[in-house]
Amino acid sequence: MKRIATALLTLAALAAQAQATDAEVVKVDKAQGKLTLKHGEIKNLDMPPMTMVFRVQDQKMLDDLAVGDKVKVDVAKRGSQYVVTTLNKAR
Repeated sequence: MKRIATALLTLAALAAQAQATDAEVVKVDKAQGKLTLKHGEIKNLDMPPMTMVFRVQDQKMLDDLAVGDKVKVDVAKRGSQYVVTTLNKAR
């Protein structure tokens, strides 16, 4: 049972990575823990490409970001807010 649970968690993590969305940083607001992104389609939220403000799950995500950086993000809806749950600079 434990192996099955671990395998399912691994598959879920891989599926989440596959859903990462390409985006460009438009504004970084460290004081408010917010990030403005020009993003592509966010499939898991049925959201078309647009520019909008997101909260970040962890303010440390904002430490090394600058306007114009290309990133890959995962976004989740928590209550009425959209939150960046993972963020990686694109290569």
